[in-house]
Amino acid sequence: MVMKIITFSFLICLIYKLQGHCKSDINLGFTLPLSAPIEYTPGFIGKAYLMETETSSRREPSFKAALTMESSDYKGRYLCSIQVFLGDVRVWSSGHYTEMYVSSKCIFELTEDGDMRLKRSNKRVGWRSGTSGQGIEWQSFNFPTDVMLSGQRLDVATQLTSFPKDSTMFYSFEVLRNKIALFLNLDKLKYSYWEYKPIENKTVNFLRLGPNGLDIFDDNSHRIGRIEQPLTRFLAIGNITGNLGLYSYKPDKGKFEATFQALSNTCDLPVACKPYGICTSSKSCSCIKVMSKGDCNNNEEEWLSMKRLCDHEMVELEGVTTVLRNGTEARNVSKERCEELCKKDCECRGASYSVPDESCVMYGVVMGVKEIERVSGLSYMVKIPKGVRLSDEKSNVRKWVVGLVGGIDALVILLLLSGFGFYYIRKRRKRSSQPQPQPQPQPQLQEDPNT
Repeated sequence: MVMKIITFSFLICLIYKLQGHCKSDINLGFTLPLSAPIEYTPGFIGKAYLMETETSSRREPSFKAALTMESSDYKGRYLCSIQVFLGDVRVWSSGHYTEMYVSSKCIFELTEDGDMRLKRSNKRVGWRSGTSGQGIEWQSFNFPTDVMLSGQRLDVATQLTSFPKDSTMFYSFEVLRNKIALFLNLDKLKYSYWEYKPIENKTVNFLRLGPNGLDIFDDNSHRIGRIEQPLTRFLAIGNITGNLGLYSYKPDKGKFEATFQALSNTCDLPVACKPYGICTSSKSCSCIKVMSKGDCNNNEEEWLSMKRLCDHEMVELEGVTTVLRNGTEARNVSKERCEELCKKDCECRGASYSVPDESCVMYGVVMGVKEIERVSGLSYMVKIPKGVRLSDEKSNVRKWVVGLVGGIDALVILLLLSGFGFYYIRKRRKRSSQPQPQPQPQPQLQEDPNT
C-alpha cells in the first residue's frame, strides 16, 4: 500500500479546514526528545513546539502544537503529552483520558508507517495515535476532550468531559436525542444540572459550532435550535465550576473571554459550595453539619466514605432546593412516603418532594443545594444520624438546620447594623464632649426690589 502521507501534517492542520497555512518540517521517521531537570522540580513546565498555523492577521491567535512535560503529584514524576493551543488556551491534549508519566525524558516519534507515539526513556510506548499503515491523516478532534472548536461537529451520543483536579467526580456535556445537557458524574451517580431542548421537542442528531454560536440539527440536517453568540471561536467546560461557555477573542484585550455562560448565577452551579453546603442568597456558603467532624471543610474523601447511610433519620430544610436533576424518582407518593423511601435506601442522602406532582426524587449526594424563596408544596430533605446534636448541643435538629440556612445572611446584616449603631453613638458622644461655639450675629439680607 502506497503511503499517502509524505510529510507529517500534525493535528491542528487537519481540523475542519482551518483558515491559514501550517508551517512544519516534520517528516515520517521524525523523533523529538524532551528532557526534565536532573532533580525533580515542582511547578516545572517544559514545551517543545512542533508546528504553528499562519494567520492572516497578527492580532488573531494561531494554533500551535507542542510536546509538553509538566510536574505532577504522582511519585515525583512528570506528565508527558501532546497538546494543541489556540493562542494561550489549551484546546486538546493526548493526556486528557490517558495520562503518561515519565521520570526524566519524554520522546515524540512519527514512525515510517504513520503512527504517532509518545515514549519513555526506556523506549516503552505510553501513548499512540493508532494510525499505523492507514494511509490517512489523523484528526485529533475525532477524540474530543473538554473543548469544541468553531467548525467542529458533535454527533448524538458523543460528549465533552472535564476533570477537576484532585477529584473523583467529573463534568460532561452530552448530546442526547431529546436535548443537550451538562452532567455531574460521581462513581455510578449521574445528575444533570443544565439542559437545553430544541423547539417542539424535535429529535437531535448533531451539533455544530459556528461563528454565530452553537447550532442544533435534526436527522434531516435541519437546524432546530441555536444558542446564538457572534464571533464564537470555541466552546469549553470549566474544570472547576463545570459551567459551559462560548468564547470569543477580544483583540483589544489580547485574550479570550466568555460571551455566553449556560449558568450565570453562582448558586446554580453544582459545586458552588462543598458537599453538604448551602449557597445562600448573598452567594456565601452555609453548612449542614452532619458529618463526623461536623463541618463542610472536610475533604472529598470523607463524605465519599459515607457510602451507606442506614439507620438515619430525615430532616427538612425549609427554603432550599437542589440544582441537580434526574435522581431516582417515585410518583404518586406522599411526603411521608418519600421520607420513608430515602430512609430505607442506604445509598440515599437527600430527597426533594413536590406536593402538586406527588413526586419524590432521591439523590445519592447532597450537592448543588441553594437558598430560594419559600415555595408552597416544595420540600428538600437530607439524611442525618439519629440522635445527633448540632450547634451548641441543641436537641431540636429541625430548628437548627432550618435556622442555619438564613443564618449567614442574617448575621451579616446584624453586624452591619451593630457597626452603624456603634459609630452613631460614638459620634454623638464625641460631639457632646466638645465645647460649643458661640453663635455669631447674622447679617440682615436686603430683598432685591427687582425680584
